[in-house]
Amino acid sequence: MDENRAATVPKVMNAGQVAEYLGISKQGAYNLMNSASFPTLRVGKRLLVSTDRFLEWIGEHSDNIKVEV
Repeated sequence: MDENRAATVPKVMNAGQVAEYLGISKQGAYNLMNSASFPTLRVGKRLLVSTDRFLEWIGEHSDNIKVEV
């Protein structure tokens, strides 16, 4: 990840940010965040994910793709 992108990525992401990062719909991000294999952090009714855990999850669930954390 280049320095400019790393500086703009928050420590915790919500469904809208996950959707934007992955290029999917917000509903798709909610579906993903409600799946058992996704490292979701629930705060009240809010669904969040630590950016570090999110990038690790992408690396673990991707074939032949290396993600920098």
